[in-house]
Amino acid sequence: MSLGTGIVLFVIGAILAFALNLQVSWVDLHMIGYILMIAGVVGIILGIVLLTRRRSAVSTSRTAVDPATGDRVSRRESSIDDPQI
Repeated sequence: MSLGTGIVLFVIGAILAFALNLQVSWVDLHMIGYILMIAGVVGIILGIVLLTRRRSAVSTSRTAVDPATGDRVSRRESSIDDPQI
């Protein structure tokens, strides 16, 4: 569930819970609105957590001695992990 889906669920739930004044005998629309609002809040929180954990930087540094010249050689690699690519 993404951040946008959580917001949509929350908005639909708020409309059902507060703005809609309709009585249906077989279902309680106010309770469904509250349930959708709770699901929307959970989706928003999960979306924010996944956005903060999506990217992580990895840096590797290697040092070796060149056998021909005897000089110290350093190599640095940087990459960004993105599991959704």
